[in-house]
Amino acid sequence: MDVHVRRAVTNALRLRKIDVLTAQDDTTTRLSDPELLDRAHTLGRVLFSQDDDLLAEAAARQRSGREFSGLIYAHQIHVPVGRCIDDLALLAQAEDAPALRNRVIFLPLT
Repeated sequence: MDVHVRRAVTNALRLRKIDVLTAQDDTTTRLSDPELLDRAHTLGRVLFSQDDDLLAEAAARQRSGREFSGLIYAHQIHVPVGRCIDDLALLAQAEDAPALRNRVIFLPLT
């Protein structure tokens, strides 16, 4: 989870037994967007963010062919928290991290 994701999202996913690592838990709250994507890649984790700048960084990496573990993006205003939680839970159960490599997934899913 990016540093800006609401704790309610993280807590709800953890209640559903989904393995979540936040930037706060990983002590990476001060990393730049490129560094945060690199850290997620090193850990083999897909990053969830609501930050437009992280979305732009992922798109730049796709264009340049620079690897990243994947990004799930939801706009802060246009995706309600409950919907975000449901979609993230569905992705966590349906996809594995390697399948999302170098991809950007937009929420809501439908």
